[in-house]
Amino acid sequence: MSLKTSKKLEDANKFELEVSVDGDTFNKAVNKVYKKQVKNINIPGFRKGKAPKHIIEKMYGKEVFYDDAMQDCYPDALYDAAKEAEVKIVAVDSLEAIEAGDDGFTFKAVIVVEPEVEIKDYKGIEVEKKSTEVTDELINDEIEKVRERNSRMVTVEDRAAQDGDIAVIDFEGFVDGEAFEGGKAENFNLKLGSGQFIPGFEEQIIGHNTDEEFTINVTFPEDYQAEDLQGKESEFKIKLHEIKTKELPEVDDEFVKDVSEKETLDEYKEELSEQIKKRLETEADNDVDDQLIEKLIENMEGEIPEAMYDNQINDMLREFDMRLRSQGMDMNTYLKYTGMDIDAVKTMYKPEAEKRVKLRLILEAIARKEAFEATEKDIEDEYNKLAEAYKMDIDKVKKAVSEEGLAEDIKVDKAMKYVRDNASIK
Repeated sequence: MSLKTSKKLEDANKFELEVSVDGDTFNKAVNKVYKKQVKNINIPGFRKGKAPKHIIEKMYGKEVFYDDAMQDCYPDALYDAAKEAEVKIVAVDSLEAIEAGDDGFTFKAVIVVEPEVEIKDYKGIEVEKKSTEVTDELINDEIEKVRERNSRMVTVEDRAAQDGDIAVIDFEGFVDGEAFEGGKAENFNLKLGSGQFIPGFEEQIIGHNTDEEFTINVTFPEDYQAEDLQGKESEFKIKLHEIKTKELPEVDDEFVKDVSEKETLDEYKEELSEQIKKRLETEADNDVDDQLIEKLIENMEGEIPEAMYDNQINDMLREFDMRLRSQGMDMNTYLKYTGMDIDAVKTMYKPEAEKRVKLRLILEAIARKEAFEATEKDIEDEYNKLAEAYKMDIDKVKKAVSEEGLAEDIKVDKAMKYVRDNASIK
């Protein structure tokens, strides 16, 4: 392959490349296509799939395999040509073969390329770091969460139902004196105050006692899902079988021994303080990064082709589909359950896709300006990290992940670290 000409077009981020593919490469592709297609070709005087290539070419024309052979050559030829032209392909607008023969073929391609964005003021960006102070309130909140996880439900015998209780009820609903479909249940566990039922229903159970039978009146909302009940006044007959409430454990040394490896409440609070401190530090660091990224994007100048966003969205969809499959689902099933279509999912992903594309271009630009490089040690260390993370042999990782791509990622990581290290963090 050789790049004959490279021309920037008037449309932003578009180039026209004229590329030649040598005869040896092209003829190998022609032979590959022949071997693949001959099995389906019938030629009089030959068994199916056994006709020589020159006979087929004589009958159908020498160019019979050219189109498919050129399709086979395009990807590598375009990649090499773009590399020689020092541009990165985002999308291919058009491909046009100019001439082809035994000596190879020449084609023109109009490609969309990655833009060169300008980023100013990436040093000394001012951001504010969130407080990482561990307060008594935070420790007590954490203890309350642990108490909630270790709570148990107990039956209430000596009082009426209260907000927050679980009421075990039978109910049957009537509109204009007639029972309606879906308005009846037995031994239903309803958390009072949860808003699970229509407005006014749960509130009217509060204050009643176990084994009490009573009637409540409610009006269905105008936007209720069942159209025949929208805005209708209704009556529900209720039988309250049981009242249950959540019982939380006492916070003492025995509680601490049950939920941790510590012996005393003071030791447990000290352990929680350390855990909370680490969490707050991580959250604060992530928030600083988010602020830096927002400022970088604000300071970026450049026109980004829509195709870059489309490519990123498609990558995100593939990642999501892989996660779904690991959970025993696929994209089609997900769309069916959620009632969404693929365009709605793409729209949902677009803001994040735009952010990722812009940030990558910005960090690549900073890496170029600061002349960051990925050393052999950097690359080897990163391969080792990947091998450890995925529990794979390092040679297999090296086959799966290109050194060139890994080097670009390392330079981008160095650029982000540089921005962070040079930020003014208050």
